[in-house]
Amino acid sequence: MKNHLEVFFTALKLGCTSFGGPIAHLSYFHDEYVTKKKWISAHAYADLVALCQFLPGPASSQVGMAIGLSRAGIFGAILSWIGFTLPSAIVLIFFGLGITTMDVTAHNHWLHGLKVVAVAVVAQAILGMGKKLCPDKERISIAIITSVILLFLNSAFLQVAILFFSGIFGIFFLKSASDLPHEPFHKGNKTIGSVFIFLFFGLLIFFPFLRELYQNQTINLFDSFYRAGALVFGGGHVVLPLLQAEVVPSGWVSNDLFLAGYGISNAIPGPLFAFSSYLGAVSSVKPNGWEGAIICLVAAFSPSFLLVVGVLPFWEKLRKNPNIRKSMLGINASVVGILLAALYQPVWTNAIFSGKDFALAITGFLFLEFWKLPSWIVVIATVLISFFIY
Repeated sequence: MKNHLEVFFTALKLGCTSFGGPIAHLSYFHDEYVTKKKWISAHAYADLVALCQFLPGPASSQVGMAIGLSRAGIFGAILSWIGFTLPSAIVLIFFGLGITTMDVTAHNHWLHGLKVVAVAVVAQAILGMGKKLCPDKERISIAIITSVILLFLNSAFLQVAILFFSGIFGIFFLKSASDLPHEPFHKGNKTIGSVFIFLFFGLLIFFPFLRELYQNQTINLFDSFYRAGALVFGGGHVVLPLLQAEVVPSGWVSNDLFLAGYGISNAIPGPLFAFSSYLGAVSSVKPNGWEGAIICLVAAFSPSFLLVVGVLPFWEKLRKNPNIRKSMLGINASVVGILLAALYQPVWTNAIFSGKDFALAITGFLFLEFWKLPSWIVVIATVLISFFIY
């Protein structure tokens, strides 16, 4: 029970303070789970991030679920998801219920401050991960080449391809297996894992048929949001066009309401997939409100939960293979490159528009990296400063 509570309240803290989108979330997670609590080593964490880059769904939420699973079993994975998702979901639901009386443009100054501080958070995390995961010229080269390719041609499938070829490079050109660190983070049950993988594919196939047989809006909602969560690679930003295609043409949500919710979801902490709760709340067709929000939220995250619990038992055994472990060094370096590219697009390009923005971001980086202040203090301070300078 102690572990369960610790998992929940740690995830809840991250859910309240992790601003800046999925890339920044991985930075906050690294700081909390690796540096502070030491629940997982830096290399095991990077392996986990790499795995979640391969899986469809929100990578940061999947990393949190996996760490919760390792710490306190399946219930721990659920508690980790609830803790990380609950704050943003509640904010988005209340925003959705009260959007007609709220003027978002009146709050642009501090919302922009949140985007600026995300630059500092991501930059500090990439620097820390780079020092550990790219200690030689080969891995530094992998990281830089990855970032350069993605800055020219970026897509979720290209990211997966780069991770694959980085792994191949690692097998042939990186250090011998005996020198590689390995720390088990989950002793999973393969039978349970197989059941969860079967459920993932079963629901993906079953609900479209059920939707055709029964004209029921609850089934329609669950099917639409489950498919969006199951088929998207690349994290929260990538799922938004899929959700828009599901809810706007059908008339469930107007395009204006969709864009308003998208704007606020980028300015609050927690996973972008929590945007699904907002869409359920503002839907013009019942079930909507709180009921619709819960249905859409659970449906969007269910594929990620099923995959994490299903894949990890097999992943842990694969990680022990010498060639797999060598390939992970190349993949880990490539993950740093992916984060480096994301630091520029979308984190930097959506936040830094003037010398004032750059000054605020670099000041935040100073306090994070050299003064070692907690990220939540820097976030709050940046928001307060933004009231005066914007």
